[in-house]
Amino acid sequence: MIRSRTTALATLAVTALALTACSAGSLGSSDSGGGGDAVTLNFLVDNGEQTVKTAEQLGKDFSAANSGITVKVETRPAGSEGDNIVKTRLSTGDMSDVFMYNSGSLFQAIAPKKNLVPMGDQPWGAGLDDNFKSTVTADGQIYGAPYGGFMGGAILYNKPVYARLGLQIPKTWAEFMANNAKIKAAGIAPVIQTYGETWTSQLFVLGDFHNVAAAEPDFADKYTKNQAKYGTSAAARKGFEHLQQVHDLGYENKDFASAKLPDGLKLLAQGKGAHYPILSAVVSDLAATYPASTKDVGLFAIPGDDAAKNGLTVWAPAGVYVPTSTTGAKLDAAKKFLAFIASKEGCDSQAKAGAVTGPFAVKDCKLPADVPQVVQDMQPYIDKEGSSSLALEFLSPVKGPSLEQITVEVGSGIRKAAAGASLYDEDVKKQAQQLGLAGW
Repeated sequence: MIRSRTTALATLAVTALALTACSAGSLGSSDSGGGGDAVTLNFLVDNGEQTVKTAEQLGKDFSAANSGITVKVETRPAGSEGDNIVKTRLSTGDMSDVFMYNSGSLFQAIAPKKNLVPMGDQPWGAGLDDNFKSTVTADGQIYGAPYGGFMGGAILYNKPVYARLGLQIPKTWAEFMANNAKIKAAGIAPVIQTYGETWTSQLFVLGDFHNVAAAEPDFADKYTKNQAKYGTSAAARKGFEHLQQVHDLGYENKDFASAKLPDGLKLLAQGKGAHYPILSAVVSDLAATYPASTKDVGLFAIPGDDAAKNGLTVWAPAGVYVPTSTTGAKLDAAKKFLAFIASKEGCDSQAKAGAVTGPFAVKDCKLPADVPQVVQDMQPYIDKEGSSSLALEFLSPVKGPSLEQITVEVGSGIRKAAAGASLYDEDVKKQAQQLGLAGW
Protein backbone atom coordinates (compact mmCIF):
# COMPACT_ATOMS: atom_id res chain seq x y z
CA MET A 1 0.00 0.00 0.00
CA ILE A 2 0.95 3.65 -0.31
CA ARG A 3 1.92 4.11 3.36
CA SER A 4 4.71 1.55 3.03
CA ARG A 5 5.87 3.12 -0.20
CA THR A 6 6.31 6.69 1.00
CA THR A 7 9.59 5.86 2.68
CA ALA A 8 11.10 4.54 -0.53
CA LEU A 9 9.57 7.34 -2.53
CA ALA A 10 11.08 10.04 -0.38
CA THR A 11 14.49 8.39 -0.47
CA LEU A 12 14.39 9.26 -4.16
CA ALA A 13 12.93 12.66 -3.48
CA VAL A 14 15.20 13.47 -0.53
CA THR A 15 12.14 14.44 1.51
CA ALA A 16 10.93 13.82 5.00
CA LEU A 17 10.05 10.14 4.63
CA ALA A 18 13.32 8.47 3.58
CA LEU A 19 14.97 5.79 5.53
CA THR A 20 21.37 4.50 8.96
CA ALA A 21 20.27 2.33 11.63
CA CYS A 22 21.40 3.52 14.99
CA SER A 23 23.42 1.57 17.49
CA ALA A 24 21.72 -0.13 20.38
CA GLY A 25 23.36 2.40 22.65
CA SER A 26 21.62 5.33 20.99
CA LEU A 27 18.30 3.68 21.76
CA GLY A 28 19.03 3.48 25.46
CA SER A 29 17.13 5.08 28.29
CA SER A 30 16.69 8.84 28.54
CA ASP A 31 19.27 10.92 30.34
CA SER A 32 18.73 14.16 32.18
CA GLY A 33 20.56 17.40 31.63
CA GLY A 34 23.80 18.25 33.33
CA GLY A 35 22.73 19.50 36.73
CA GLY A 36 20.49 22.23 38.07
CA ASP A 37 17.16 22.64 36.37
CA ALA A 38 18.51 21.70 32.96
CA VAL A 39 16.51 19.05 31.11
CA THR A 40 17.51 16.93 28.13
CA LEU A 41 14.73 15.51 25.99
CA ASN A 42 15.55 12.48 23.89
CA PHE A 43 13.59 12.70 20.63
CA LEU A 44 13.25 9.47 18.62
CA VAL A 45 12.63 9.70 14.85
CA ASP A 46 13.16 7.43 11.89
CA ASN A 47 16.59 7.58 10.29
CA GLY A 48 15.68 9.23 7.00
CA GLU A 49 18.09 11.99 6.08
CA GLN A 50 15.47 14.73 5.88
CA THR A 51 13.58 13.40 8.90
CA VAL A 52 16.70 13.71 11.05
CA LYS A 53 17.55 17.12 9.61
CA THR A 54 14.07 18.39 10.47
CA ALA A 55 14.20 16.92 13.98
CA GLU A 56 17.57 18.54 14.65
CA GLN A 57 16.34 21.91 13.41
CA LEU A 58 13.25 21.69 15.60
CA GLY A 59 15.40 20.80 18.59
CA LYS A 60 17.82 23.64 17.92
CA ASP A 61 15.11 26.29 17.52
CA PHE A 62 13.08 25.03 20.47
CA SER A 63 16.12 25.02 22.76
CA ALA A 64 17.02 28.55 21.66
CA ALA A 65 13.58 29.70 22.78
CA ASN A 66 13.51 27.59 25.97
CA SER A 67 16.65 28.07 28.03
CA GLY A 68 17.62 25.01 30.03
CA ILE A 69 15.96 22.46 27.73
CA THR A 70 18.10 20.53 25.26
CA VAL A 71 16.71 18.18 22.61
CA LYS A 72 18.84 15.18 21.69
CA VAL A 73 17.78 13.42 18.49
CA GLU A 74 17.86 9.62 18.41
CA THR A 75 17.16 7.48 15.34
CA ARG A 76 15.56 4.15 14.56
CA PRO A 77 15.08 2.25 11.30
CA ALA A 78 11.96 2.92 9.26
CA GLY A 79 9.51 0.30 8.05
CA SER A 80 8.51 -2.82 9.98
CA GLU A 81 11.79 -2.95 11.90
CA GLY A 82 11.16 0.54 13.22
CA ASP A 83 7.54 -0.33 14.04
CA ASN A 84 8.73 -3.24 16.17
CA ILE A 85 11.23 -1.04 18.01
CA VAL A 86 8.54 1.52 18.83
CA LYS A 87 6.08 -1.12 20.06
CA THR A 88 8.72 -2.95 22.09
CA ARG A 89 10.01 0.18 23.78
CA LEU A 90 6.52 1.33 24.63
CA SER A 91 5.62 -2.04 26.12
CA THR A 92 8.77 -2.14 28.25
CA GLY A 93 8.53 1.49 29.42
CA ASP A 94 11.85 2.27 27.73
CA MET A 95 10.62 4.76 25.12
CA SER A 96 12.43 8.04 24.50
CA ASP A 97 10.97 11.12 26.15
CA VAL A 98 9.33 12.20 22.87
CA PHE A 99 8.97 10.23 19.65
CA MET A 100 7.74 10.59 16.09
CA TYR A 101 5.50 7.88 14.65
CA ASN A 102 2.65 7.35 12.20
CA SER A 103 -0.79 8.85 12.59
CA GLY A 104 -4.05 7.13 11.68
CA SER A 105 -4.63 3.39 11.96
CA LEU A 106 -1.00 2.66 12.85
CA PHE A 107 -1.22 5.21 15.66
CA GLN A 108 -4.28 3.38 16.99
CA ALA A 109 -2.26 0.14 16.91
CA ILE A 110 0.18 1.39 19.59
CA ALA A 111 -2.63 1.60 22.18
CA PRO A 112 -2.49 5.36 22.78
CA LYS A 113 -4.80 5.35 25.80
CA LYS A 114 -2.41 2.94 27.55
CA ASN A 115 0.96 4.11 26.27
CA LEU A 116 0.73 7.85 25.54
CA VAL A 117 0.14 11.06 27.46
CA PRO A 118 -3.06 12.78 26.26
CA MET A 119 -2.73 16.37 25.07
CA GLY A 120 -6.41 17.30 25.05
CA ASP A 121 -5.85 19.96 27.70
CA GLN A 122 -3.24 21.73 25.60
CA PRO A 123 -4.51 24.90 23.84
CA TRP A 124 -2.62 24.17 20.63
CA GLY A 125 -5.02 21.33 19.83
CA ALA A 126 -7.65 23.82 18.72
CA GLY A 127 -5.31 25.11 16.03
CA LEU A 128 -4.83 21.79 14.28
CA ASP A 129 -6.37 20.92 10.93
CA ASP A 130 -9.42 18.74 11.54
CA ASN A 131 -8.26 15.98 9.19
CA PHE A 132 -4.96 15.65 11.02
CA LYS A 133 -6.56 15.99 14.44
CA SER A 134 -8.74 12.97 13.75
CA THR A 135 -5.67 10.84 12.98
CA VAL A 136 -4.07 11.43 16.39
CA THR A 137 -7.24 11.20 18.48
CA ALA A 138 -8.37 8.20 20.53
CA ASP A 139 -11.36 8.10 22.86
CA GLY A 140 -11.91 11.81 22.28
CA GLN A 141 -8.37 12.77 23.35
CA ILE A 142 -5.68 14.34 21.15
CA TYR A 143 -2.26 12.75 21.58
CA GLY A 144 0.05 14.15 18.90
CA ALA A 145 1.46 17.24 17.20
CA PRO A 146 2.02 17.20 13.40
CA TYR A 147 5.45 16.41 11.99
CA GLY A 148 5.69 17.59 8.38
CA GLY A 149 2.88 18.41 5.98
CA PHE A 150 0.02 16.77 4.14
CA MET A 151 0.63 14.67 1.05
CA GLY A 152 -1.93 14.43 -1.73
CA GLY A 153 -2.90 11.51 -3.92
CA ALA A 154 -3.64 13.53 -7.02
CA ILE A 155 -2.88 14.25 -10.65
CA LEU A 156 0.19 16.30 -11.44
CA TYR A 157 -0.19 18.06 -14.77
CA ASN A 158 1.93 20.04 -17.21
CA LYS A 159 0.66 23.62 -17.18
CA PRO A 160 2.24 24.70 -20.52
CA VAL A 161 0.46 21.79 -22.25
CA TYR A 162 -2.82 22.92 -20.74
CA ALA A 163 -2.21 26.52 -21.78
CA ARG A 164 -1.21 25.59 -25.32
CA LEU A 165 -4.30 23.41 -25.83
CA GLY A 166 -6.66 25.79 -24.02
CA LEU A 167 -7.66 23.22 -21.40
CA GLN A 168 -9.35 23.89 -18.06
CA ILE A 169 -8.78 22.03 -14.79
CA PRO A 170 -11.35 19.19 -14.80
CA LYS A 171 -13.77 18.89 -11.89
CA THR A 172 -15.39 15.68 -13.16
CA TRP A 173 -14.07 12.45 -14.65
CA ALA A 174 -15.93 13.17 -17.89
CA GLU A 175 -14.12 16.52 -18.20
CA PHE A 176 -10.81 14.81 -17.46
CA MET A 177 -11.36 12.25 -20.20
CA ALA A 178 -12.38 14.97 -22.65
CA ASN A 179 -9.08 16.70 -21.92
CA ASN A 180 -7.26 13.43 -22.50
CA ALA A 181 -8.84 13.07 -25.93
CA LYS A 182 -7.58 16.52 -26.95
CA ILE A 183 -4.13 15.82 -25.54
CA LYS A 184 -3.83 12.55 -27.44
CA ALA A 185 -4.90 14.28 -30.64
CA ALA A 186 -2.02 16.73 -30.09
CA GLY A 187 0.48 13.85 -30.03
CA ILE A 188 1.13 13.95 -26.27
CA ALA A 189 0.71 11.04 -23.87
CA PRO A 190 -2.42 11.96 -21.88
CA VAL A 191 -1.78 9.85 -18.76
CA ILE A 192 1.67 8.83 -17.56
CA GLN A 193 1.87 5.44 -15.90
CA THR A 194 5.06 3.87 -14.51
CA TYR A 195 4.32 0.24 -13.79
CA GLY A 196 8.05 -0.55 -13.65
CA GLU A 197 7.59 0.62 -10.05
CA THR A 198 4.37 -1.12 -9.15
CA TRP A 199 3.44 1.08 -6.17
CA THR A 200 2.82 3.99 -8.55
CA SER A 201 -0.08 2.09 -10.16
CA GLN A 202 -2.38 2.54 -7.15
CA LEU A 203 -3.26 6.23 -7.28
CA PHE A 204 -6.40 6.04 -9.42
CA VAL A 205 -7.78 3.74 -6.70
CA LEU A 206 -6.35 5.10 -3.46
CA GLY A 207 -6.36 8.74 -4.55
CA ASP A 208 -10.03 8.43 -5.45
CA PHE A 209 -11.16 7.92 -1.86
CA HIS A 210 -12.42 11.50 -1.44
CA ASN A 211 -14.93 10.69 -4.17
CA VAL A 212 -15.85 7.38 -2.53
CA ALA A 213 -16.44 9.12 0.80
CA ALA A 214 -18.48 11.85 -0.89
CA ALA A 215 -20.78 9.23 -2.41
CA GLU A 216 -20.79 6.85 0.56
CA PRO A 217 -19.86 8.74 3.76
CA ASP A 218 -19.97 5.59 5.88
CA PHE A 219 -17.87 3.45 3.52
CA ALA A 220 -14.75 3.34 5.74
CA ASP A 221 -16.72 2.20 8.79
CA LYS A 222 -18.65 -0.42 6.84
CA TYR A 223 -15.47 -1.54 5.06
CA THR A 224 -13.78 -2.17 8.40
CA LYS A 225 -16.78 -4.24 9.52
CA ASN A 226 -16.85 -6.21 6.23
CA GLN A 227 -20.18 -4.62 5.32
CA ALA A 228 -18.89 -2.81 2.20
CA LYS A 229 -16.52 -3.99 -0.50
CA TYR A 230 -14.75 -2.62 -3.54
CA GLY A 231 -16.33 -5.27 -5.72
CA THR A 232 -19.91 -4.41 -4.71
CA SER A 233 -19.67 -0.66 -4.09
CA ALA A 234 -20.27 1.29 -7.30
CA ALA A 235 -18.37 4.28 -5.89
CA ALA A 236 -15.34 2.33 -4.68
CA ARG A 237 -15.10 0.25 -7.84
CA LYS A 238 -14.73 3.34 -10.01
CA GLY A 239 -11.03 3.66 -9.27
CA PHE A 240 -10.48 0.29 -10.93
CA GLU A 241 -12.82 1.26 -13.77
CA HIS A 242 -10.86 4.44 -14.40
CA LEU A 243 -7.65 2.44 -14.65
CA GLN A 244 -9.23 0.17 -17.23
CA GLN A 245 -10.75 3.05 -19.19
CA VAL A 246 -7.45 4.93 -19.49
CA HIS A 247 -5.80 1.78 -20.83
CA ASP A 248 -8.61 0.76 -23.17
CA LEU A 249 -8.60 4.20 -24.83
CA GLY A 250 -4.85 4.14 -25.34
CA TYR A 251 -4.19 7.13 -23.14
CA GLU A 252 -1.06 5.76 -21.43
CA ASN A 253 2.53 6.43 -22.48
CA LYS A 254 3.84 3.71 -24.77
CA ASP A 255 6.38 2.42 -22.24
CA PHE A 256 3.93 2.36 -19.31
CA ALA A 257 4.72 -1.29 -18.53
CA SER A 258 8.44 -0.72 -17.93
CA ALA A 259 8.71 2.99 -17.10
CA LYS A 260 9.70 3.96 -13.56
CA LEU A 261 9.14 7.04 -11.45
CA PRO A 262 12.13 9.01 -12.87
CA ASP A 263 10.86 8.27 -16.39
CA GLY A 264 7.41 9.51 -15.48
CA LEU A 265 8.74 12.72 -13.98
CA LYS A 266 10.85 13.32 -17.08
CA LEU A 267 7.83 12.94 -19.38
CA LEU A 268 5.84 15.31 -17.18
CA ALA A 269 8.58 17.94 -16.85
CA GLN A 270 9.29 17.95 -20.58
CA GLY A 271 5.63 18.11 -21.57
CA LYS A 272 5.75 14.76 -23.36
CA GLY A 273 3.13 13.54 -20.93
CA ALA A 274 0.30 15.70 -19.61
CA HIS A 275 -1.03 13.96 -16.47
CA TYR A 276 0.64 11.81 -13.83
CA PRO A 277 -1.53 10.27 -11.08
CA ILE A 278 0.95 10.10 -8.21
CA LEU A 279 1.73 11.23 -4.67
CA SER A 280 2.49 14.94 -4.35
CA ALA A 281 5.69 14.18 -2.40
CA VAL A 282 7.45 13.38 -5.68
CA VAL A 283 7.68 17.14 -6.19
CA SER A 284 10.96 17.00 -4.25
CA ASP A 285 12.49 14.67 -6.80
CA LEU A 286 10.99 16.76 -9.59
CA ALA A 287 12.62 19.88 -8.16
CA ALA A 288 15.96 18.14 -7.76
CA THR A 289 16.11 16.79 -11.31
CA TYR A 290 14.12 19.39 -13.26
CA PRO A 291 14.20 22.57 -11.15
CA ALA A 292 12.63 24.76 -13.82
CA SER A 293 9.56 22.50 -13.83
CA THR A 294 8.46 23.46 -10.30
CA LYS A 295 6.51 26.37 -11.83
CA ASP A 296 5.32 24.39 -14.85
CA VAL A 297 3.85 21.39 -13.02
CA GLY A 298 0.65 21.86 -11.06
CA LEU A 299 -1.77 19.61 -9.19
CA PHE A 300 -5.47 18.88 -9.17
CA ALA A 301 -7.57 16.33 -7.33
CA ILE A 302 -8.58 13.11 -9.05
CA PRO A 303 -12.01 14.02 -10.44
CA GLY A 304 -15.18 12.13 -9.58
CA ASP A 305 -18.73 12.32 -10.90
CA ASP A 306 -19.94 15.42 -9.04
CA ALA A 307 -18.16 18.74 -9.65
CA ALA A 308 -19.78 20.21 -6.53
CA LYS A 309 -18.04 17.59 -4.37
CA ASN A 310 -14.64 17.77 -6.06
CA GLY A 311 -11.85 17.35 -3.53
CA LEU A 312 -8.44 15.95 -2.68
CA THR A 313 -7.51 12.68 -0.97
CA VAL A 314 -4.74 13.40 1.55
CA TRP A 315 -2.24 11.46 3.60
CA ALA A 316 -1.80 13.08 7.01
CA PRO A 317 1.60 13.93 8.50
CA ALA A 318 3.17 11.75 11.16
CA GLY A 319 2.65 12.69 14.80
CA VAL A 320 4.98 13.53 17.67
CA TYR A 321 3.94 11.85 20.93
CA VAL A 322 4.90 11.67 24.60
CA PRO A 323 4.95 8.19 26.21
CA THR A 324 3.56 7.63 29.69
CA SER A 325 7.10 6.76 30.85
CA THR A 326 7.99 10.47 30.55
CA THR A 327 7.32 12.12 33.90
CA GLY A 328 8.23 15.08 36.09
CA ALA A 329 10.32 17.88 34.63
CA LYS A 330 10.78 15.92 31.42
CA LEU A 331 7.02 15.71 30.92
CA ASP A 332 6.66 19.46 31.38
CA ALA A 333 9.47 20.04 28.86
CA ALA A 334 7.96 17.50 26.44
CA LYS A 335 4.60 19.28 26.51
CA LYS A 336 6.35 22.55 25.71
CA PHE A 337 8.15 20.84 22.82
CA LEU A 338 4.90 19.56 21.31
CA ALA A 339 3.36 23.02 21.71
CA PHE A 340 6.32 24.46 19.79
CA ILE A 341 5.98 21.88 16.99
CA ALA A 342 2.26 22.70 16.69
CA SER A 343 2.88 26.45 16.34
CA LYS A 344 3.76 28.86 13.57
CA GLU A 345 7.31 28.93 14.93
CA GLY A 346 7.45 25.16 14.67
CA CYS A 347 6.28 25.25 11.05
CA ASP A 348 8.89 27.90 10.27
CA SER A 349 11.54 25.70 11.86
CA GLN A 350 10.52 22.71 9.75
CA ALA A 351 10.51 24.86 6.61
CA LYS A 352 14.02 26.04 7.48
CA ALA A 353 15.19 22.43 7.60
CA GLY A 354 14.31 21.56 4.01
CA ALA A 355 11.90 21.71 1.11
CA VAL A 356 8.22 21.96 2.09
CA THR A 357 6.35 19.28 0.17
CA GLY A 358 2.81 19.82 1.44
CA PRO A 359 0.55 22.16 3.41
CA PHE A 360 1.03 22.25 7.16
CA ALA A 361 -1.53 20.73 9.53
CA VAL A 362 -1.48 23.81 11.78
CA LYS A 363 -4.08 26.38 10.76
CA ASP A 364 -1.89 29.42 11.55
CA CYS A 365 0.96 28.20 9.36
CA LYS A 366 1.43 29.61 5.89
CA LEU A 367 3.47 28.15 3.08
CA PRO A 368 6.74 29.85 2.17
CA ALA A 369 6.46 31.95 -0.98
CA ASP A 370 8.96 29.84 -2.90
CA VAL A 371 7.27 26.42 -2.63
CA PRO A 372 6.63 24.51 -5.89
CA GLN A 373 3.34 25.05 -7.71
CA VAL A 374 2.23 21.52 -6.76
CA VAL A 375 2.32 22.46 -3.08
CA GLN A 376 0.61 25.80 -3.69
CA ASP A 377 -2.17 24.01 -5.56
CA MET A 378 -2.81 21.71 -2.59
CA GLN A 379 -3.42 24.50 -0.09
CA PRO A 380 -6.92 25.55 -1.31
CA TYR A 381 -8.15 21.98 -0.90
CA ILE A 382 -6.92 22.00 2.71
CA ASP A 383 -8.36 25.46 3.43
CA LYS A 384 -11.85 24.86 2.08
CA GLU A 385 -14.10 22.84 4.33
CA GLY A 386 -15.17 19.58 2.75
CA SER A 387 -12.60 19.77 -0.03
CA SER A 388 -10.21 17.16 1.34
CA SER A 389 -10.61 13.70 2.80
CA LEU A 390 -8.18 11.36 4.50
CA ALA A 391 -7.01 8.35 2.56
CA LEU A 392 -8.79 5.14 3.55
CA GLU A 393 -5.75 3.77 5.38
CA PHE A 394 -6.13 6.52 8.00
CA LEU A 395 -9.73 5.52 8.61
CA SER A 396 -9.52 1.74 8.47
CA PRO A 397 -6.82 -0.81 9.34
CA VAL A 398 -8.05 -3.06 6.52
CA LYS A 399 -5.44 -3.17 3.78
CA GLY A 400 -4.20 -5.85 1.43
CA PRO A 401 -0.61 -6.44 0.29
CA SER A 402 -1.38 -7.14 -3.37
CA LEU A 403 -3.20 -4.00 -4.50
CA GLU A 404 -0.26 -2.71 -6.53
CA GLN A 405 -0.03 -5.96 -8.48
CA ILE A 406 -3.79 -5.94 -9.10
CA THR A 407 -3.83 -2.32 -10.28
CA VAL A 408 -0.94 -3.05 -12.65
CA GLU A 409 -2.99 -5.88 -14.15
CA VAL A 410 -6.11 -3.74 -14.55
CA GLY A 411 -4.13 -0.80 -15.91
CA SER A 412 -2.34 -3.08 -18.38
CA GLY A 413 -5.49 -4.72 -19.75
CA ILE A 414 -4.66 -8.09 -18.18
CA ARG A 415 -7.63 -8.11 -15.82
CA LYS A 416 -10.98 -6.30 -16.04
CA ALA A 417 -11.90 -3.69 -13.45
CA ALA A 418 -14.70 -5.65 -11.80
CA ALA A 419 -12.51 -8.72 -11.44
CA GLY A 420 -9.68 -6.61 -10.04
CA ALA A 421 -11.92 -5.02 -7.44
CA SER A 422 -13.27 -8.40 -6.33
CA LEU A 423 -9.76 -9.85 -6.20
CA TYR A 424 -8.67 -7.02 -3.93
CA ASP A 425 -11.59 -7.80 -1.62
CA GLU A 426 -10.17 -11.31 -1.28
CA ASP A 427 -6.68 -9.85 -0.75
CA VAL A 428 -7.73 -7.82 2.30
CA LYS A 429 -9.70 -10.67 3.88
CA LYS A 430 -6.73 -12.57 5.31
CA GLN A 431 -5.19 -9.43 6.77
CA ALA A 432 -8.46 -8.40 8.40
CA GLN A 433 -8.80 -11.85 9.94
CA GLN A 434 -5.23 -11.64 11.27
CA LEU A 435 -6.16 -8.39 12.98
CA GLY A 436 -9.11 -10.08 14.60
CA LEU A 437 -11.61 -7.58 13.26
CA ALA A 438 -15.29 -8.25 13.93
CA GLY A 439 -17.31 -9.40 10.93
CA TRP A 440 -14.46 -11.12 9.10
